[in-house]
Amino acid sequence: MYNHQPKDEPCSICIFLSGRETEHNKRSDIVFEDKNTIAFISPKWWINNPGHVIVASKKHFENIYDIPDNTLSRVYVIAKKISIALKEAYQCEGTSTRQHNEPAGNQDIWHFHIHVFPRYKNDDLYKRHDQSRFVEAKQRLPYAQKLQKYFLNYQHS
Repeated sequence: MYNHQPKDEPCSICIFLSGRETEHNKRSDIVFEDKNTIAFISPKWWINNPGHVIVASKKHFENIYDIPDNTLSRVYVIAKKISIALKEAYQCEGTSTRQHNEPAGNQDIWHFHIHVFPRYKNDDLYKRHDQSRFVEAKQRLPYAQKLQKYFLNYQHS
């Protein structure tokens, strides 16, 4: 009912979940994965908040209106784990989460997902929307490796 994905536009997150790497998503970006969710370094960065993470359901739901409650809660549980991992691995001063629905809500990827940002004092995240850019996989890799290491150690503790 509240869906806006164009019929001729494939879902970029579903393409990535199928195992295909794209210009913007590489397997090396994945920092956490279980049977229902995936978390990966976003290919689009804001100038003062590099290495933010996208947490998504593995099953396709376009937005918050469509996603079942149990899947929604699992995605948010993982977003919490990612927030803690960012604090530990990046030594950031805080975190923020964002989730968008429909074009008027700034949704531009038609698959339910949450952004988890590392935050720093005076980073102006919400004032710098015009200063975002796509970054190459080699720039994302050190951030992914820090979080992968955190989760590897977390699994064994």
